[in-house]
Amino acid sequence: MPHADSAMIPPGLDKDGFWAHVHEQLSHLLAGQRSWVTNLANASSLVFNALQAFPEFGTDERMVNWCGFYLNSELFPAPTVAAKAEPQHDQPARLLLGPFCGKPACQLINVSPERARGVCADAYLQKQTVLVQDVDAYPGHIACDGETKSEVVCPLLLTVSGSVQAIGVFDLDCLALSGFDERDKAGLEKIAKLVVDACDW
Repeated sequence: MPHADSAMIPPGLDKDGFWAHVHEQLSHLLAGQRSWVTNLANASSLVFNALQAFPEFGTDERMVNWCGFYLNSELFPAPTVAAKAEPQHDQPARLLLGPFCGKPACQLINVSPERARGVCADAYLQKQTVLVQDVDAYPGHIACDGETKSEVVCPLLLTVSGSVQAIGVFDLDCLALSGFDERDKAGLEKIAKLVVDACDW
């Protein structure tokens, strides 16, 4: 099957069936690849395009307009080909923009306790999914796209030597108020775990 066909959605699925289908398709797409850059790129594309093909979201007023990842800046490799920049010491903890689908987005999100704000920072620091029905009512919301009305952010959680660490977040925005529900939250949490387990960090 061509890779692009993995985002096709069979007719007649409810939300639970939709997320189970996306999870299965993504597991096949990620098989045999351990690069987080490659896998997160394909994950964001598959989920974004599958949501557009699913009637409950589609491409109109309930469209998911952004789908992607922010990662702990320490995961990004240092330059190896071009001239290397001077090391930057005492950088505040931050997430950097990773693979995504949608309009251009915020390049970084501060997650140090004294600077953290917004949905992504809260999900990362709390290590819990944050479901926001109205982003304008959320304290400290960072508006990358003024058209976004609701949002769901899942932390990417990696277990190292028995300790659970947040390494990033999986972020989805919707044009509609209350665009996401508990079924979406559960489906996305399973996809976030699949992605983390499929990659070498």
